[in-house]
Amino acid sequence: MIKAVLFDLGGTLHTSSSPEGRSLWFARRLLDRLEDYGISLNVQPQELDRQLRENSEQYKHWSEESLRELPAEQIWSEYFLRGQGLSRQQLAPIAEELSFLYDYERPRVMRRPHLTETFEALAAMGMKTGIISNIISRSVVPHFLAEYGLSGYMSCQILSCEAGIRKPSADIFRLAEQALGLPPEELAYVGDTISRDVRGVRNAGWRLMIQIQNPGIAHRDAAFVGKGYEPDYRIGDLLEIPAIIEKENRLA
Repeated sequence: MIKAVLFDLGGTLHTSSSPEGRSLWFARRLLDRLEDYGISLNVQPQELDRQLRENSEQYKHWSEESLRELPAEQIWSEYFLRGQGLSRQQLAPIAEELSFLYDYERPRVMRRPHLTETFEALAAMGMKTGIISNIISRSVVPHFLAEYGLSGYMSCQILSCEAGIRKPSADIFRLAEQALGLPPEELAYVGDTISRDVRGVRNAGWRLMIQIQNPGIAHRDAAFVGKGYEPDYRIGDLLEIPAIIEKENRLA
């Protein structure tokens, strides 16, 4: 019997996009905020925008290969702002704020339809719910959940930035099992990617994997299509989840 349903955040509870000019706007925003803290970078916004995009891709590649998440001050000093002469010690007091801005303001985020109805329905079924997210900011997930009115539904929030581990490692799923006090065969997960979510659930041996459609990540999943990583269900709307859980528990 499934007793808990856990969710990814980005791409699952909300989708994100980067409209024309958004990344350049964020580069200016970042320069202004660093200036507020007395840190002046000798770089134009256009150049910082280019560096941020290239450096963040390099960090993403490293973290996906190692399945590790570095502390925020190390991410910013050794990757995102590499070459700007800023040490981990200089960035440590503001690294979490920079990470929050990066995750919250850099993309344009749109919440999925039927968020509240889905969590209300799962709660009415007696399901525990929670989050497992690859994220560099410790504060942005609680902020989004409060913004969406979902905080009260969460039995656990497992974040890569706190655990130092990233999906698809089974270890981050084990942390959720420990937090919930439930075994893999009683757990379901909802995510949007093959590379992180489907593979992670299969690595952890959880009972059920539900993949929600997100065309925006197709380029990141291309290498895993047709390689044997299949979800148990594919959905287009979160509101399909309660019926799937009911069906699976009737069969059980």
